[in-house]
Amino acid sequence: MTALRSPTAARRLLLPIILSGTFVQLFSVTVMQVGVVDIQRDLGAGAGESQLVLAGYTLTYACSLIVSARLGDRYGYRKMFIAGMALFTVASIGAAAAPEAWLLIVGRLLQGFGSGLMAPQILSIIQSAVPPNRRPAALSAFGATMAAASLAGPVLGGVLIQLDPLGLGWRAAILLTVPIGIAALALSPRLPAMHREQAAQRVDPVGATLSLLGLSLLVLTLTTGRDSGWPLWTWVSLALAVVLLTGFAISQRRVADPLVHPSTLADRATRWGLGVVLVFNAGVPSFTLLLSMHLQGVQGWSPLRTGLSVTPYAIGALAGSAIANSLSRRFGPWALAASSLILGLVSLVVPVTIGDHNLLWVYWLALCVGGAAFGVFTASAFTQVIARVRPEAATSVSGLLPTAQQLGGTLGVTFAGIAYTAPTGNSGQALWHAMTYEAAAFALAAVFAAGLVGRTTRKAPARPGPATC
Repeated sequence: MTALRSPTAARRLLLPIILSGTFVQLFSVTVMQVGVVDIQRDLGAGAGESQLVLAGYTLTYACSLIVSARLGDRYGYRKMFIAGMALFTVASIGAAAAPEAWLLIVGRLLQGFGSGLMAPQILSIIQSAVPPNRRPAALSAFGATMAAASLAGPVLGGVLIQLDPLGLGWRAAILLTVPIGIAALALSPRLPAMHREQAAQRVDPVGATLSLLGLSLLVLTLTTGRDSGWPLWTWVSLALAVVLLTGFAISQRRVADPLVHPSTLADRATRWGLGVVLVFNAGVPSFTLLLSMHLQGVQGWSPLRTGLSVTPYAIGALAGSAIANSLSRRFGPWALAASSLILGLVSLVVPVTIGDHNLLWVYWLALCVGGAAFGVFTASAFTQVIARVRPEAATSVSGLLPTAQQLGGTLGVTFAGIAYTAPTGNSGQALWHAMTYEAAAFALAAVFAAGLVGRTTRKAPARPGPATC
């Protein structure tokens, strides 16, 4: 125990502890994609309940990020990280044990809220506790973890559902995060404490209420509207969400301690950076989700075979993550633009090759190349954006970046789903329509990435050192 209390050990443990939070957050976004059919069978869940199993997690995750970033400033990054991980772990156990669909949905909602509490603290801890010369490598590791976790969900989920250990099936996929959470909680007292001067910052209650309600209505409507046929209430909810979020933006200019620092969106580089993260993620989650749905629903593949089908994508992502830092240093935002364009081309190759056994090798190769592009982008995008952020806006961006990531994913699933379910002659055309949307989203992301080129890089002055662990 003495060794774990030494400053050297604390520094070495810092990244593994906080990145375990990143892993469980994004793993939980995708792990249920291959388990929906089994959940419907085991719990008698209907289409609406199944949709909420997938969307409920993203709902509370995305909506709590902006407020959680300021809570970290107010009460301490370490405390909020521990609170979020504890809630996430307990909720995971509850979700895995759920005997009915509505209890599983509650568990997923609480999981998402726990993740939302953790996510901004991870970036804030990296910004405040990691020395400037080591920060790019830490952010690269953060991005690589995001890439690995996003792809590990469907792969490991498919394996566990197929192997059915102890008869747990999809429950085993949820429980996979519990040992990670317990280990992180045991080691989290080694994280640095907050800076004293941050304690004076208050949380704007009006802004918090407006952002939570506005984002909740927006995400909930986008995730459930398509399956419900876009009835009148969905359009009313979208309109109300716009009103609430507009009110939130106006309120941030009139309060002493805004949730989002005024300089954040006033800076062009930050706006382009948030834009590229949002638009790129409007393509990524929907790409793997639609591929999984098509392979299981149309091709009739098992969850295991479906999960393994994205293995080349995962292998490519790991390779791309490994070289992302060096590419980012050499090419800057052009690496993001090139990665987006490559994924756009891969999206057009997939529907042409997926059903042709003679072209199956082209399909695997395309997935591998696309995974590499995904890994390069994900492992370097946050680094590129944060390097251009004003020091006083760092906390706000810590909440806005993952918010843009999750909102982009929600928008992408909605729009790609609309494209996939549009009237067509056959399932091959449906996949082609969806992948055409993906290609357009990635092309637009390349445009936003190019917008970052030439923006002034602002090197933040050294922030006060963290309190002794």
